[in-house]
Amino acid sequence: MAILGIDEVGRGPLAGPLVVGAVILPENKPDWVAELKDSKKLSVKKREKLNDVIRAEALATGLGWVKPAEIDELGISRALKLATRRAVKTVQKQHVAFSQIVIDGKVNFLQDTRLGKYVSTMVKADDLVKEVSAASIIAKVSRDRFMMEMDEKYPEYQFCKHKGYGTKLHYEMIEKYGVSEIHRRTFLKNILGDNK
Repeated sequence: MAILGIDEVGRGPLAGPLVVGAVILPENKPDWVAELKDSKKLSVKKREKLNDVIRAEALATGLGWVKPAEIDELGISRALKLATRRAVKTVQKQHVAFSQIVIDGKVNFLQDTRLGKYVSTMVKADDLVKEVSAASIIAKVSRDRFMMEMDEKYPEYQFCKHKGYGTKLHYEMIEKYGVSEIHRRTFLKNILGDNK
């Protein structure tokens, strides 16, 4: 039976959403599946190409988005749970059977749900399990595309260069312009002090 692979992108940035991908691949693996690996190890061009193939040919795909304001309200651990559940719910609506769930990392974000008993957690699953690689790719591409849109809305922060991560440039832009609507205020407590 099929595996549902799950991976997150955007746990650490100072701005932008947290996105969890969930993918079920065809059981008779097409040739392109061999090319799947951790999204961070692929070029932007290769990621984009594979994203389009996964979206077109996987048996099911889902994304779970959690906004910066939700991350501030819930904290990152609960936000990860919520994003995972949203991604899985999207997959379930596609009515594709699966018998196992593999989540990248050490935490079972579905532990207290009825699906919890089907979960295996695995460090580096995004490089070792093709379904998880696929999940990491669709989550990364979707989040990066969103941050490119935010670059047009908030050009002063130069999101196109750092995608919201805590680079030197990004910290400099925050110091200069303050925080935007898509910044995670709880991640910036040290900079903001009492001026939240």
